[in-house]
Amino acid sequence: MGQKLMPSFGGWLGSIEYGVNYPGKTGRVWKEEVEVKILLFYLIFYGCLAGIFIGTIQVMLFTISEFEPKYQDRVAPPGLTLIPQVLKTEISFSISDPQSYGQYVEGLNKFLKNYDSDQQASDMIFDTCADKPDDYIMRGAFNNAQGQKKVCRFKREWLENCSGIADSSYGYRDGKPCVVVKLNRVLGFKPKPPLNESLPAEVMGKYNQYVMPVHCSAKKEEDADKVGPVEYYGMAGYAGFPLQYYPYYGKLLQPKYLQPLLAVQFTNLTYDTEVRVECKLYGENIGYSDKDRFQGRFEVKFDIKSS
Repeated sequence: MGQKLMPSFGGWLGSIEYGVNYPGKTGRVWKEEVEVKILLFYLIFYGCLAGIFIGTIQVMLFTISEFEPKYQDRVAPPGLTLIPQVLKTEISFSISDPQSYGQYVEGLNKFLKNYDSDQQASDMIFDTCADKPDDYIMRGAFNNAQGQKKVCRFKREWLENCSGIADSSYGYRDGKPCVVVKLNRVLGFKPKPPLNESLPAEVMGKYNQYVMPVHCSAKKEEDADKVGPVEYYGMAGYAGFPLQYYPYYGKLLQPKYLQPLLAVQFTNLTYDTEVRVECKLYGENIGYSDKDRFQGRFEVKFDIKSS
């Protein structure tokens, strides 16, 4: 008797599909109600998932500062790069052809324009820091509670023969090319100068506890005589980066920040042959990697043609 009163599940589906009547409603109406309920279920389900996702993102955003990264324990040491920026880090030109080195001169002019004195005139933005290497300058917390942070001035004149002021060709006209070396910006990074005893003999002669020293030499020992003397021009004559320009507070808090520069001039490179040079930064928290050829050092190839 019970079997007659209860239709089979397959029969129930069939009744919905083919419109068999049930007391008070047709199978088509029954089907429409089921579809509406299923649609409503998925709308609520996915709406809840979206709400949970949005809520999680909002909570995460509340814990992250737009001025300072929350985690920096895996940030690699900054890269060391040179100006002018060149393809394959190769500088090739002919002394007798100004057009051959015009791109290098133009690149240096464009980069150093921000270091002109008229670009650093505002006392509201720029701070007159010591003209000799000094300790870090901390400018408060990494937030905008006190507005934007001031930045130290860096005088283009400190680059002397490689400043482009007295010699507009930066030495290229005479076959004595200049390059400008800079340490890439890393927010909050405080470079630590090396211990005196860990430095090469060439660098120890002018050691300063407030300077991150840089030294350039032939990539291969047998090419040392092809490189010849190397001149360095930086703040107070030191071959490196002074600490008072660190830490960097980021573009939002220091939009006019000028990183310290070091100019390097190769005054007696051998002509008509390829010469590879490596420039290296020394510091306790500066690392080197074979996977990243600019991490803490870089290589550049010179090919100067005499005619």
